[in-house]
Amino acid sequence: MSTSLTTSEEHTRWRAERRDAVTARTGNLALIETRWTGSERPDLAAEQASASVTVTALERKDLTTGEAEYGLRIWDAESPAIRAFDHIDTYEYDPDWVIEAQFTPVDTDRTVPFEHIRDNGGSRELVVPGDITFTLGGVEHRLAAFDDAGSLLLVFGDATNGTETYGAGRFLFVPRGAAEFGSAGTVILDFNRAFVPPCGFSAQYNCPMPPPQNRFTEPIRAGEKNVVFQGDFDIYAAL
Repeated sequence: MSTSLTTSEEHTRWRAERRDAVTARTGNLALIETRWTGSERPDLAAEQASASVTVTALERKDLTTGEAEYGLRIWDAESPAIRAFDHIDTYEYDPDWVIEAQFTPVDTDRTVPFEHIRDNGGSRELVVPGDITFTLGGVEHRLAAFDDAGSLLLVFGDATNGTETYGAGRFLFVPRGAAEFGSAGTVILDFNRAFVPPCGFSAQYNCPMPPPQNRFTEPIRAGEKNVVFQGDFDIYAAL
């Protein structure tokens, strides 16, 4: 079923790297506001409130018009979420969840509609450069991973969502060398590195949700489960 490319020790290092990343100055836990300003580019310097705050620009297409929409993100290295963060609950490493799959590119850019968690049922077309296929428990799966700045990002759901793992699904990067991105070949799905999406750390993110073809009926008990905060901290309380 699997070809293990990672070890338990490497997985432990990955978990430490994840903790460092989400607690960084512009890590997932630091995002305190996402503000859209429409067709006008915002003044980033005007939002610099304190030494702990970082402001960055943001751009997307309006769901209705398709026109460019500008905004900003405000990050605080001393955010309430960082102060309340305890750990990321994670399954123990299991080499059986390192699965060999096949990537088959398409000839032209293909898009798949991904519903986003804060778009009130609307969907955004994301470029899916090929199909990822493999067999799990005798069932063949054909998954859609989108192009995330040159990396394949798989957004998937499974039977653990909402009970054991984050309710809206989880993310998994599918490693491909830059020169091989558009070519057919073997890819490794290491579900031990499935991670809670940014919206599990801050309600200011607008994460894509798994499309129908990326929803497993089986439980995938590997990777991160949920973000654990101290006390009664709630990321939605600030909305």
